Order: sequence, then structure tokens, then C-alpha cells
Amino acid sequence: MKTQRTEHVILWEFVVQPGREADFEAAYSPAGAWARLFALSPDFLGTELLHSKTHARRYMTLDRWASAESFQHFRETHDAEYLALDKTCSELTENEVEAGAWLGMVTGRF
Repeated sequence: MKTQRTEHVILWEFVVQPGREADFEAAYSPAGAWARLFALSPDFLGTELLHSKTHARRYMTLDRWASAESFQHFRETHDAEYLALDKTCSELTENEVEAGAWLGMVTGRF
């Protein structure tokens, strides 16, 4: 029997500074600094890094959490580390926009 559950997904869109693409990818990849920080929470389900096919410096990240509450709890618990990493990574981008929080629908056997 298949059931459906939802995930809390946060999307971010970035335009990376020229020449900083490799550094950005290292920080925002599924094994990067952000994913390692988020992994401090058992409710972090993973991150994906997307690279535009038409704009060389444009990227998106999808950060998946068990729920909005679990992400909020993570922020409350690790806010200093989050803000420090955000400040460090801000030099990698010329533009960063939160594209919103979404519900990820997951279907499978649970």
C-alpha cells in the first residue's frame, strides 16, 4: 500500500561572483559546508544543487527538511553557526534570493 508524506523544501536562487563557481559549488553541494551544518539535525533530509543550463553563474539549492518546525528548531538551536556560514559564503555571490518554502510530496511504501 502506498502512502504519501510531505517534506518542507526551501529553495534559494543565486548568481555567483565571476570566477567563484568552484568555491560556490564546494560550499553548496550535497556534501558541502551547508549540508554538513544542516546535518547536525536528524530532520535534515538532504540538499540538491542545480546549475542553470543557460546562465553559467546561476544556481538553485533545494534544502529538504522533515517539516517547517524542524527547520525552525534547527535555526533556533544553530543560529550562530548559520549566520557565520552565511556571512562567509556571501562573498561568493552577487545575488541571493529565497524562492520560498514548498511542500515536497513523497510517495512510496511507508
